[in-house]
Amino acid sequence: MPTGRVKWYDTEKGFGFLTRDDGGDVFVRKAALPAGVPELKAGQRVDFGIVESRRGDQALAVKVLETPVSVTELRRRPPEELHGLIEDMIKVLEAKVMPDLRRGRFPDRKTAKKYAELVHAVAKELET
Repeated sequence: MPTGRVKWYDTEKGFGFLTRDDGGDVFVRKAALPAGVPELKAGQRVDFGIVESRRGDQALAVKVLETPVSVTELRRRPPEELHGLIEDMIKVLEAKVMPDLRRGRFPDRKTAKKYAELVHAVAKELET
């Protein structure tokens, strides 16, 4: 069976093209996808059968070999770096915010906004 990568796939239209490892593009329809796979993503490694049609080569019985890493995962900080950021955030909050809170006061608006942005930035890193 030939192997290749997904060149592009349009989920709404239900078709796309694969690029063979040995060269050339192959048309692929949604019907050729394995059960439970609603779409292909550009860059995915696949193997497939080929049938020649009037319009050129067409893929049959596509099998997904690997899924590319998402852009979000590529941009994500490593756990060790995130651990350090969280430790630093805790130290800053303990030194700058906690003393006022212990005395029954909230930090002034400017300071509170700055530290809230810090907490939100760390939270976004955890969510991605």
